Amino acid sequence: MTPRLWATLTLVALVIAAAAVALLRVPWTAPPAPRADQLAALDTLPRDAVAQGRAFHAALRPGIYLSLALGLVVALLLGLTPAGSWLVQLAGRPFGGHWLAQALLGGLLVTLVGEVVALPLAAWRQSILRHYGLSTQDWGGWTVDLLKSYAVGAVIGAIVLLGFFTVTHFAPRWWWAWAAIGAAAFTVLLMFVFPVLVEPIFNKFTPMPDGEQRTRLMAMAARDGVPVRDVLIADASRRTRAVNAYVSGLGPTRRIVVYDTLLEKAPPAEVESVVAHELGHAKDGDVLTGTLLAALGAAAAVCALYLVGSWSTLLRWARVDSIAEPRAIALVLALATVAGLFAGPAQSLISRRVEARADKHALELTRDPREFEAMQGRLSLVNLGDPDPNPVEQFLFGTHPAAVERMAAARAWSRTHP
Repeated sequence: MTPRLWATLTLVALVIAAAAVALLRVPWTAPPAPRADQLAALDTLPRDAVAQGRAFHAALRPGIYLSLALGLVVALLLGLTPAGSWLVQLAGRPFGGHWLAQALLGGLLVTLVGEVVALPLAAWRQSILRHYGLSTQDWGGWTVDLLKSYAVGAVIGAIVLLGFFTVTHFAPRWWWAWAAIGAAAFTVLLMFVFPVLVEPIFNKFTPMPDGEQRTRLMAMAARDGVPVRDVLIADASRRTRAVNAYVSGLGPTRRIVVYDTLLEKAPPAEVESVVAHELGHAKDGDVLTGTLLAALGAAAAVCALYLVGSWSTLLRWARVDSIAEPRAIALVLALATVAGLFAGPAQSLISRRVEARADKHALELTRDPREFEAMQGRLSLVNLGDPDPNPVEQFLFGTHPAAVERMAAARAWSRTHP
């Protein structure tokens, strides 16, 4: 069989495998959240705070849509015209046009163009966060974090670019197979090293002092059968007033992380409710599920890139001879941008279902629906969320059930668990 046929069969197999993982490991039924309970829960929230949250999202909305549109336009202009190929050649020119220099420097230059174009919108978003009091950073701190983010992205991008184009250079016929394996393996590796190497770049983590709070959290994790190494406090207050907690890492790197803002603003029972939700993700292997789906998706994307990259029309527009050469970096990014727009709603749907299951787990672990409902209301108000968002935007972008849905689910659970 030809490499193209093998790539087609591999793509089909990967899609089937991803669908099987999603079917078997993602809960496709959500806990009941009757609309009457949602409206009743909404009435318990302060009207002025709800109005402020909605005003905050209304202020953010133009920037969100402009950012999506601008990102798509820039990606298409660079990828479907000779501009992207010219930038890659320009970056490699000081090194005699060597393919390695084009792959690394050209890829970073193309990415940098997109980041620079989007920078005004990022600053606009930060100004809104500061205006509404959600951000505690001055412009200097925001710039430092932005540069850190660029640096982390550049390192990861450099690894991906060098790996991908090294494979395409030395295995011109079967590069898609080796690149698919590498993409899946690199995705899994990131899940392990991210908590250890990347998270400390943006936050300082200190062990929670011995005391009743730490003892109760560790005991709850033990009772739940989720081994954790430690309970850490993240200094989130240096950049935001938002509250949150999460369980980070896999296996020996797993730890409970609590924002210092959460400890400051929420009573201990509500902190336990949030952590119980996060333990649900670990208990049900949601990180593993996400890793499997991401790895299979990365491998499938490489196979799809190989197949789509053979379309002569695309290559002609980009003025490149092959999708596997460094000059096609902008075309690859354009295809990835378009694919990401279509994949976004599906990813959001999976996330909402997983989060709803974790909510149910928290209720069953703490058996305290009143504190759970109170915590969901606090999360929405302190984080300036819209507790009852527009259904279309919730479908497109919502990674969690709406606050009123979560509060209503707690009420429905309490009626069946007296």
